[in-house]
Amino acid sequence: MVEIIIDPQTSNSVFKEQALVLPLNQVGIADIPLVGGKNASLGEMIQQLRRKGVKVPTGFATTANAYRYFITSAGLEAKLREIFADLDVEDVQNLRQRGKQARLLMLQTPFPQELQTAIAQAYATLCQEYGDDTDVAVRSSATAEDLPDASFAGQQETYLNVHGLQAVLESCHKCFASIFTDRAISYRQIKGFDHFNIALSVGVQKMVRSDLATSGVMFSIDTETGFKDAALITAAYGLGENVVQGAVNPDEYLVFKPTLKQGYRSIIEKRLGTKEIKMIYDLGGSKLTKNISVTPSERSVFALNDEDILQLAHWACIIEEHYSQVRGVYTPMDIEWAKDGLTNELFIVQARPETVQSQKVNNVLRNYRLSPAPIPNPQPLIPLITGRSVGEMIGQGKARVILDVHQISQFQAGEVLVTNRTDPDWEPIMKRASAIVTNSGGRTCHAAIIAREMGIPAIVGCGNATTFLKTGQEITVSCAEGETGKVYSGLIPYEVQEIPLEKLPSTHTKIMMNVGNPEEAFGLTSIPNDGVGLARMEFIINNHIKAHPLALIHFDELEDELAKYKIAELTAQYEDKTLFFVDKLAQGIATIAAAFYPKPVIVRLSDFKSNEYANLLGGKQFEPKEENPMIGWRGASRYYDPRYREGFALECQAMKRVRDEMGLTNVILMVPFCRTPNEGRRVLDEMIKHGLVQGENGLQVYVMCELPSNVQLADEFSQVFDGFSIGSNDLTQLTLGLDRDSELVAHLFDERDEAVKRMIAKAIATVKQYGRKIGICGQAPSDYPDFARFLVEQKIDSISLNPDSVLKTLLEIAAAEEKEL
Repeated sequence: MVEIIIDPQTSNSVFKEQALVLPLNQVGIADIPLVGGKNASLGEMIQQLRRKGVKVPTGFATTANAYRYFITSAGLEAKLREIFADLDVEDVQNLRQRGKQARLLMLQTPFPQELQTAIAQAYATLCQEYGDDTDVAVRSSATAEDLPDASFAGQQETYLNVHGLQAVLESCHKCFASIFTDRAISYRQIKGFDHFNIALSVGVQKMVRSDLATSGVMFSIDTETGFKDAALITAAYGLGENVVQGAVNPDEYLVFKPTLKQGYRSIIEKRLGTKEIKMIYDLGGSKLTKNISVTPSERSVFALNDEDILQLAHWACIIEEHYSQVRGVYTPMDIEWAKDGLTNELFIVQARPETVQSQKVNNVLRNYRLSPAPIPNPQPLIPLITGRSVGEMIGQGKARVILDVHQISQFQAGEVLVTNRTDPDWEPIMKRASAIVTNSGGRTCHAAIIAREMGIPAIVGCGNATTFLKTGQEITVSCAEGETGKVYSGLIPYEVQEIPLEKLPSTHTKIMMNVGNPEEAFGLTSIPNDGVGLARMEFIINNHIKAHPLALIHFDELEDELAKYKIAELTAQYEDKTLFFVDKLAQGIATIAAAFYPKPVIVRLSDFKSNEYANLLGGKQFEPKEENPMIGWRGASRYYDPRYREGFALECQAMKRVRDEMGLTNVILMVPFCRTPNEGRRVLDEMIKHGLVQGENGLQVYVMCELPSNVQLADEFSQVFDGFSIGSNDLTQLTLGLDRDSELVAHLFDERDEAVKRMIAKAIATVKQYGRKIGICGQAPSDYPDFARFLVEQKIDSISLNPDSVLKTLLEIAAAEEKEL
């Protein structure tokens, strides 16, 4: 028997199969049966991707041959089979007993001398490079793990900050035993893997000193929606186990891959996590590692700078492209990374195929939607608690609060598991839960991966779930409302829509969508569409910024002390408060633009009325009181006015960043409530001051067609703007001379009124005569199929619809076009 191969010249298949230990630089993706998915992947990256700049720590791996030699030389298989003869993974006590017996048997059986010698030689070689008693990470790598349809996430053990040969041998031994953790036994049984056909390899790798810096997990795909063009990166302080196991709520960053590859700085979202603890070396202590609290000042800032975020995303693209090439099929990746606090270098410490989104069949659109029973004057649903959603589903049942893994036998099938965190030790009961709610964890922790794989909705990082929710309380867990998961009181009715996407008709009229909430954007891309006909800034300003732009600009002069305090809290990371507005608005719009790239995304500049602006934090100080704000100081008239010009400048800065820095040139800007062509020119002049020049870098500027003057002077407006979008709500009220907010005349409001239809028909005809594009983004075509048919008859270019009515209206439009032919 050949004990070890150190010389790369001897790395042929015969020697590999007989070896007990192999250096990582001698294994590759073809060696999964030999060293498991984790180690094979590390070796593949060391061999193939280092020359492309991807850094991976060196080390060695014990082989499947070493594991089998250990098992057979000690006659363990027969004893293990006897232990598992009456295994019942549905019985938690039975599972615990059998797992404990198997692990004890493994640990009480010494390693063969040949295996000890092989590990000692390999570790000595590592120490020659890095110094005596080199600190290493010792990780398990099962030969069936990291497959495209099974993650085996966290099923076996990992040991960090391991020093010295004796500690390395002990850690390798414990890794071997961890092939029989309760969670691993249960997971294999569920997935149909034979316990005795799987071997375990152990990877021993030079530690990255992320205890002095940061670490985390990243995916080359959006984990919830399967959107392929975004890399999701999570980060927290210290060693990576806290992120992986869900012990902290990490920072999250989204990077848009297509424009990143073109050289743009396309960080489209940054979300601050709480990062309350960090794992560090336990120097001089009794343990290998320990958790300590993170200071408030560290928690209040992002763990990664932009350069590191972009570097990691770049590596995610390289790794994804390589594995997709090797496997001959698109392969999104799940990647662990770490930053060394001594050298400030980034490293990739693991990479495996993503196992959920890549396995989905996308020919059926499945939508979950809450549908509470109709009642007079319904109130909006108020969630009890919120967190990060995992899966786009809804689950409900009685809550079961469990704080200790040793109490999981109390759990009953169909309950909602509520706990501090759901690490893989909880897996035996996870499959029986209707939903999972946790205090801590991020969207990339092991528990989230397993929950997705099992098709269970989960909300992680709620902060106070275990104190707020009570055992026996009936709750509904909704992950169907975007990135924010919500827990509601009671069992709220919900529906699941399944729509086959095959054989949908194509239409000459462009079908676009109205999108306001960036959190929903990635999930909407699976609906057939030609882009976004209306992206509203108001939602982002209201829900993510919350403060009046002038209150941020003139923060020191604010008279409302409460508003000033709240703004200071919101903008704690920003010395310059205006950058908060620019960052948040740019990220929100960029997320929508990225979701539909390279299709057009028409972004309407802010269209708050003065009373709505006044309701923003600090807004009352800067807004007039108008008798009828609906037809007052709104839209274009604000942008060049000295009283608001500074606020509009921030909008322009945000849009310039989206287009020029992030590369999202599919964004078309649209000016609302523009009363005259001259006013339109004044707005364009104002935009030029801030670097938004019509025609430059492909910039198009549209105008809302929502005033009678827009219709009557459509020929003149065509000389100013590149396109038009009909706002049927405002055009209806101003054509019929009524306030749609007034209950006294609300019954007269009807977009299908003949006067309104004639206005629309005239607008379409005039605009097309002058070679400009014209669409509609109002509510009417979503509500009335006959109105959609009317628009087709007028040869409108595009119809933008609310997402939930796209497929229904698409069929109406296809039928109308066929009739026209």
